[in-house]
Order: sequence, then C-alpha cells, then structure tokens
Amino acid sequence: MERTDSTRTYPAVSHKALMRRVSWRLLPLLFIMFVISYLDRVNTGFAAVTMNRELALSATAFGLAGTIMYFGYAVCEVPSTLLMVRFGARRWLARIMITWGLASAATMFAFDAHSLYGIRLLVGIAEAGFAPGALLYLTYWFPKEYIGRANALFLVGGPVAMAIGAALSGFILQHGDGLFGLSGWRVMFLVEGLPAVLLGVTALLWFADKPEKAKWLSAEEASTLQKMLNDPVAPQSHTPVKSVVKQLANRNVLFLSICYFCLCNSFTANSMWTPSIMRGILPGHSLTFVGLITSVPAICAIILMPLWSMSSDRNKERHWHLVIALAMTLLGWLLMNWTSEPLIQVIGVICTTAGAFSAMSVFWTLPQRTLPNASRPAGLALINAVGILGSVCSPTIIGLLRDTTKSFSSGLYFSAALLAVAIVAVPLSSTRSSNRNVRSDADVGEQASAKSS
Repeated sequence: MERTDSTRTYPAVSHKALMRRVSWRLLPLLFIMFVISYLDRVNTGFAAVTMNRELALSATAFGLAGTIMYFGYAVCEVPSTLLMVRFGARRWLARIMITWGLASAATMFAFDAHSLYGIRLLVGIAEAGFAPGALLYLTYWFPKEYIGRANALFLVGGPVAMAIGAALSGFILQHGDGLFGLSGWRVMFLVEGLPAVLLGVTALLWFADKPEKAKWLSAEEASTLQKMLNDPVAPQSHTPVKSVVKQLANRNVLFLSICYFCLCNSFTANSMWTPSIMRGILPGHSLTFVGLITSVPAICAIILMPLWSMSSDRNKERHWHLVIALAMTLLGWLLMNWTSEPLIQVIGVICTTAGAFSAMSVFWTLPQRTLPNASRPAGLALINAVGILGSVCSPTIIGLLRDTTKSFSSGLYFSAALLAVAIVAVPLSSTRSSNRNVRSDADVGEQASAKSS
C-alpha cells in the first residue's frame, strides 16, 4: 500500500517500525543522561561514609546539604522547564547536562559544611528541569499507547545508576583514596561528574526538538508520527496563560502532586541513606563489598520496572499498578524496621527500591495523559517541583531523627507514613477517568497501527 500527495508517492509507514526507530534514536542517549544525573545522588550517599568524617559533618549537617541542593532544584524547576519550551529541548537539555556536570564535579572542592552547602545549591540549580524536561520531550515523540514504556525505559536509568554507582562508588572510595593526592570521595565526584559535560555536547549534536525538525526521519515518517501524536481523545488547548494557571489549580494536579511529594521522599531517603543503612547491616565488611550488595536492590528494580510498565500498558490500567507499587515500597521500609535479621532487611531494601522505581514509571503516565497541551509543560514541572520539595524535606528530617534517636528507625517510619498518604492520594485524583481515556487511546492506536501494517 502507498500514500500519495501532490508531489510525491510514499510507501506506507508501519507504526510499530516507526516507533522502534524513534525509540532507538532517542531513548539510549536519554537513558545514559539520566544514569549520569542520578549517579550524583548515589555517590553523595556513599561519600557520606568518609566525607562526613573529613569535613566534620553530623548526620543533620549532611542531610541539610541534600536539602539545600533540592531546594535550588525545586525553586528553578518550573522556570527551567518553561525555558526548555522557549529555547528547544535539544539546546536546553544539553545546557543542563553541561552546567550540572561541572557543578557536580566541583563538589570535590568542598572543605567544610558551608562550602559544601554552596556547591550543592549550584548543583540543584544547574540540574533543575532535567527530569520534567525529558519527560515532556518524550510526549513530543511518543503517542499515548507507547508513553508508559518510553517513560520506563528512560526512568530505569535510576536503578541502573544505583547498581553501577553503588559498585563504582564503593570501589573508588576504597581504591581511589590518595589518587592525585585527593581523598577517595573527592576523586569519586570528579570521575562521576565530568562525563555529564561530554553527554551535553553529544545531546546538542544528536537530538532534534520535534519530529518535523528531525533530519533522520523521512517526510512521510514525520507526517505519520505527527498524526499519531495528534490524539483526538487527549485534552487539546491553546488557552491563554491565565487559563493555564487555572488548569493547574485543579483536583488532579493537587493530588498527583501530593502523591509525588511522598514518593520523592522515599527516593531521596533511599539514595542518600541506603549506603549508611547497608553499612550498618553489614558491619566489618569492606566498602567494595557493601557497594556490591547495595547494587542488588537496584538490579531487582531494573528487572521489575519495565515489566511493571509493560503490564500497565498491556492492561490499559494505571491506578492499581501505581497503588500496588507504592504499597510494595511501604512494605520495604517496614521490613527494615521490624527485624534485625540482615537478610530480611536486605529484602526490605529490595522492596523499597524496586517498588519506588516501578511506581515512578507508572505515575508519570497520569499527568502526561490528563493535562491539556497548553498547560502540560508547566503542569509536569509543577508536579515535579512539589515532589522535589519532598526531597528537600527528607534529608534534613531523617538526618535530624537519626541524630536525635541514634537510629534510622524513626526516619524509616516517617518515610512509610508518607507512602500511606500517597496511596490514599491516588484514588482521590481523577485517575479513574484518565484510565478510561487511556483505554480509548490505546484502542484507537491499535486500530490505526493495524491499518498501516
């Protein structure tokens, strides 16, 4: 079958083949960028094992450094995402990676608590907008029936970073100490920060802002993809800014923001404190061994996360997939608290890590699905910014509870309680109606794909 216009005759384009081509073009680089950006959270948690002693940091002071970083991130999140719309994803994502990589590597120059606070603030400001910007960028290329899997293949970079970073950070801390006359944690920030600069330059050369600007797509492929993206069921809007602000102040955005706030608390607690928790579970073992064991939960998340998002896409269901993943995360925190048996505690860390990342991949299909086009950039950024506030609160609160009680138990119960709130917030949002829309979208997409194949 062929399609014609007034000037050319084109072969029919298979939707599946087209999406496969788009996926291979965009997702590998976005995935690697997310891995490198998430490494900063992982290596900061591992740095605490030796950095806190060298800089004379208490758990509260270390937590405050994380809070300050996330504060800078949260404040600049919405403006950064809107600037991406203004300047284009290609240039803005490249800018984020380059400036963030330089700032992250500069953490090696910290000499006391206050210098660490200032550098980490710059890291947060530089990185702001990357996650919502990348998720928004995916909506420019992936129709609704493919977005869940695209999200998961991007976000799985988080657990991959945890797996790689845990093993690599433990190795560098133990064997890199004294290299170039530097402490192991300083070498770690240098080695794991500078690759982001190279990725930023690569993104500038590799990405296209939108399908119509992609030189690697034929005219017919770009046209077909644009038709797939013009979803008749999705809310379409070209409303003015005042209307966009109104759309953001609605029930759906409110409860999704609450849910994400609670979920981000678990992510931050996991990335910042798990190395210290695992060190407590496995006393007497080398840092390299602790790093290898810490990578096991992340490997489990790498396996579960894409399977969970594929199940959500296949069943055209988001609500219960999100709730079950949140419940799994909550169970993990409780298992770490209810027993002193190392094996059970490690299983708890696995549940927390795999559950949180699986919840994340399903969660982002909801705002991508329900927000009108005009308010989607600001909406994604707003929800992410509120979630980052959870990350702002988490390090200081858990660090303070750790110093006060001399145990991580109270901080883990705090994280579990917030996840219970998230589980309640999900059904209070308008996700049920969104699920019906997703089901309709998928039916339309499948019918269209069948016709084109």
